[in-house]
Amino acid sequence: MPARPIISRILDRVYHAYQFLAWVLMGLIILPVTLQILSRYTGLIPRWIWTEEVARFCFIWIIMVGGTIAVRDGTHFEVDVLPTPKSPKAEAVARLVIAFFMLVFTGIFVFYGWQYAAFGWIQTSELTGVNMVFIHGVYFVVGLTWTLFLGERIWYCIAVLRGDDGALAHLRGEYNVAR
Repeated sequence: MPARPIISRILDRVYHAYQFLAWVLMGLIILPVTLQILSRYTGLIPRWIWTEEVARFCFIWIIMVGGTIAVRDGTHFEVDVLPTPKSPKAEAVARLVIAFFMLVFTGIFVFYGWQYAAFGWIQTSELTGVNMVFIHGVYFVVGLTWTLFLGERIWYCIAVLRGDDGALAHLRGEYNVAR
């Protein structure tokens, strides 16, 4: 396979930004949960209501960001029901079928995510004062990112079907997952 296209290098940066965001969110969720525990089991601090909402918002983002990372890795939504194909071209076709079904669900996230984000635009959280588009919009944002990542996977599948067996390594990845 020749040098990776510019779009793949751009998507690498997006992917690394999502990984960084996942780390930040995991660190951020520790604060409100710790405050909740301390207020519940000790009398050291008052019981703040906002901590539950912030923890919930972080949790939603962590789930969606983690799902996005898994889509790029090729470890999300792939369930091995049939035996693994023996030839690279058959594996590329199987991955194309998986990508097609993932794109159907991604389209749902993009279409309804946009409507949900628009609904969140006119709302504000009562406890934190945060505009709810930051929570409701996550589904639209990750839907768009899933579309980009799936487009890259489809491009690599087509490269394998055209005879470029080196592109198969990009589809499989180098991840320690059960395959």
